[in-house]
Formats: sequence, C-alpha cells, structure tokens
Amino acid sequence: MHDHAENGVAAHWAYKEAGTKGYAGVSASGEYDSKIAVLRQLLAWGKDLSENPSHRGLFDDRIYVLTPDAAVIELPQGATPVDFAYSVHTNLGHRCRGARVDGNMVPLNTPLQSGQTVEITTVKEGRPSRDWLNPELGYLISNRAKAKVRAWFNAQAMNETVMRGREAVEKLLQREGKTAIKLDDLAVQLGFKSADALFEVVGKDEYSLRNIEVLLRPAEPAEAEEDIQSMVRKPRANNAASKGGVLVVGIDSLMTQLAKCCKPAPPDDIGGFVTRGKGVSVHRSDCSNFREMAARNQERVIDVTWGVPKAEKLSAVYPVDVSVEATDRQGLLRDISDVFAKEKPM
Repeated sequence: MHDHAENGVAAHWAYKEAGTKGYAGVSASGEYDSKIAVLRQLLAWGKDLSENPSHRGLFDDRIYVLTPDAAVIELPQGATPVDFAYSVHTNLGHRCRGARVDGNMVPLNTPLQSGQTVEITTVKEGRPSRDWLNPELGYLISNRAKAKVRAWFNAQAMNETVMRGREAVEKLLQREGKTAIKLDDLAVQLGFKSADALFEVVGKDEYSLRNIEVLLRPAEPAEAEEDIQSMVRKPRANNAASKGGVLVVGIDSLMTQLAKCCKPAPPDDIGGFVTRGKGVSVHRSDCSNFREMAARNQERVIDVTWGVPKAEKLSAVYPVDVSVEATDRQGLLRDISDVFAKEKPM
C-alpha cells in the first residue's frame, strides 16, 4: 500500500516535477494532449519501476485506460468495458450495451489494456444482465462493479416483494370496506415505520394478514356489550342445571348448547362463550375454536361446570367422537358393533 501511494497513479509529484519537459522524454501541449501525455508518462514511469526489482509488481494488478474526454480510469488487470462503465458511473454500467476501444467495436467481455481509449454505447432505459455475474463468461472482473450489479438485482427483488405485499393488503382493505384508510397510517398503527415496511414483511409471508383484520374490525356496539354484561352479571337464585346438564356460574336458567366443534362431555374441562341469541355455547377448554374466540372477545367468556342431572335425566347421552385402533381383519366392524350393542347405558 505504501509503495502504491508513493509510486502509483496517485503519486502526482513525479509528473508534476517533470514540468513541461514531461516524463521519460514525453512533452505535452494543449489540454487533451496534456492528459494523454500524463497517462503515457505514468505508463513509461511504471515500466521503469517494474524493471527495478524493488518495485516489481506495482503495476501488475492494475491498468489505466482513457475516457473519450481523456480522463484516466484505473481498473484491475483483465477488466472489461463493463467494468469500465461501472467505474465511470453506476447508471452508465446499467445502460451499457456496447463498447468501442480505440474506435473499434469490441465484445463487452474483451480484456482492456493500459493506454486504450474506451467509449461505451448505451440505451435510454437499461438494466444489467445476469450473464455479467457469471464468472465463466468474463464480463466483470472488478469486485466493485459486481457489487453494483448484485445490488440492482436485490433492489428489483425487494420491489417485487413490496408490490406483492401491497397487493395483498389492498385486497384485504377492499374486502373489509376500508379502502379510504391511509396505508402509512395503517402501518404506523401496526407498529411499522412506513407502508413499504409493512408490505415487505407481508410479501415475505412473515406477517399474517389476520393482524390487520383484527385492527380493522369495528368494536362491538355498545348496546350489545351492555346486553352481554347484563347476562354475565345477572344474580343467580339457585344452581339449577340447564337442559344440557351444564351449570352457568352466576346465571339462572340461561340457555346453553354443547359446541359441535369439540363435542364436550363429562368429565371434560369446559368453558362457556356468550353467543348472540343462542345463549352460552359450551366448549372443551382445549378447543382451538374456543381459544381463538376467547382471545378476541375475552369479555364474552363465562365460567361453566357440569351439573348433577336430575333423576329423570340420569340417562342423558352426549355425542362424542370415538377412535378405534385395531388390526384390519375380517369381521372387525361386526365385532366393534357387538361391543357397542352390549355396552349398557350409564
């Protein structure tokens, strides 16, 4: 690094001290000729240094080429016109479609040599090619140029993810009738800095749209809440069992129904959920539907317990799901039916 700083292309002192006489016998006149002369001076100087054993290798890993305006561009050894374009400007690299070297058209993967003048042919709106990142094709040598091409493709992938997330959120807003809501405001309410940040995680399937649904759904009407609270707080005269054999704590003669999703039966641990117009729906405590409803409407959960059935209801039955594990054989269904037929009701 020290040798390159002292003796490399940035060491302007060498050719400045040479003055109008130039370096290695090369003189300069005029702005363009002056820039050409400077490059030739550097190349000649580099040749002299390379012949010195103590400085050998300083110029082995880099080349110096010219723009059409005679600006000197430093590139790694073996660099191509695409490397050159990205070294001049990122946008020039993206729009690069052809190249002239010393006035002659060349393929974009042509290795450049020091002292050559390179001119890039572009399109108005362009994008890099994925082939440029293929090391076997030899389009890019510079790590800096490779990083710019990768950054472009990463940005495109991110844009596609954001657009996919935006589409999903906007469809949800349409279903919920909330198209007037500002997307940035929605994102802030959900804990994101911007709408694009929300769209990104939705597009990556890292954030459930259910969270947005919960936020968008309106609160229960006040009158309905009062009805629920009055049902829950109503004092109970006695612990009479309902028709389903279930006692609702704190409420007398309230209609109950056994949930069909989990089919609770004694002695299952149960919980109640106050429904609209159908009384209390009784679920097993480990029922996934019950847990989901309780999480969204905790105020509608109510304590219930199995009651002691009256004498005339001792024969009460409950629908349950039965799982049978057996080895498949002839007559298996008949044997299972016989077991149930011989089972005496409790």
